[in-house]
Amino acid sequence: MKKILFLPVLLLSCFYVFSQTQAPVRKGAFETATINVPTVQCEQCKDRIEKYLTREEGVQKVTVDFKKKTCKVTYLWDRTTIENIKTAIANIGYDAGDVTADPEAYKKLPTCCKKPEDGGGHEKQ
Repeated sequence: MKKILFLPVLLLSCFYVFSQTQAPVRKGAFETATINVPTVQCEQCKDRIEKYLTREEGVQKVTVDFKKKTCKVTYLWDRTTIENIKTAIANIGYDAGDVTADPEAYKKLPTCCKKPEDGGGHEKQ
């Protein structure tokens, strides 16, 4: 009976210790995140996002792959968050993960950078 009671206590103790060691203790450490950007269509989209995000505080490096529709961002986690970065992408007119594009910014994008259902995109060759 003692063994049966001991096992849950041991598991809870291990979980508590493990969860405490996962807390970030780094200051000024770099984080890298990959964000899904499903509305990126072309090289212009890539350039626009990379140029805009490099001006955001804490962002160190941005690489957009428009073929894979991903944006890889390296940033200082104590200066910005991944949610701020997604919001910045949405503010220039592109969907970013679970954050949808700002409608006004989306309207200002060139036709080639808009979604195919809105008459944008490039013709298939």
